[in-house]
Amino acid sequence: MSEEILSTRAGPLCELRINRPAKRNALTFAMYAALVAALRAAQEDPEVRVLVLSGEGASFSAGNDLNDFLHGPPFNAEHPVLAFLHTLAGYEKPIVAAVQGAAVGIGVTLLLHCDLVVAARDATFSLPFVKLGLVPEAASSLLLPHLAGRQRAAELLLLGEPFDATHALSLGLVNRVVEADQLLVTARAFAASLAQQPQQALRATRRLLRGEVAPVLERIEAEARIFGAQLESPEFRAAVSAALAGKGKGR
Repeated sequence: MSEEILSTRAGPLCELRINRPAKRNALTFAMYAALVAALRAAQEDPEVRVLVLSGEGASFSAGNDLNDFLHGPPFNAEHPVLAFLHTLAGYEKPIVAAVQGAAVGIGVTLLLHCDLVVAARDATFSLPFVKLGLVPEAASSLLLPHLAGRQRAAELLLLGEPFDATHALSLGLVNRVVEADQLLVTARAFAASLAQQPQQALRATRRLLRGEVAPVLERIEAEARIFGAQLESPEFRAAVSAALAGKGKGR
């Protein structure tokens, strides 16, 4: 697909790996487009039964590349981020995620659309949208309260403080916490078990578990409208400038 989004096949499993370790797998707009292409190709391939999503190096994903949002195109219906979120929300095949190191922003919210999530013991999670002058995306303002309860979701989204893999497990965000050397082994074992199930029954059960897609897509659009407006706000510009300056000083 691209050097920064790797797609490999192993029997009925398709593995997608975010491959930008020097930038902690922060996602650029080009990477979002490559992810959409890879997801759609796997969806259309009758031999693929399950996807495994992982990140190369020390981090799963540090979230969005902030430089892209500072200098990129308007946040509208054709935006590559929205194309990715729509594809993920309506995906028809099971997705197993393997999370190590940092998972930030979209690196966390995309997990709400995965079916099974395995986290390494060293994994850390954060949702710093408000800190950046933004709002949540990926329908996380809808899905996270359903998963963890409104009060715990409010703590995660309004304060944006990091939390560890054990807390992610208690929230129901991940299914297993394992040692780092067992992360992909466990994720692939989950995926292999899913691939061996009767597929018609598996996909029907998955649809029942996920419920109606329409409310999720509606929330993605509602979040996107506010997100796009916030991208033009002085508080976003100030927050991102401070964040980028901090990185330049080695923080």
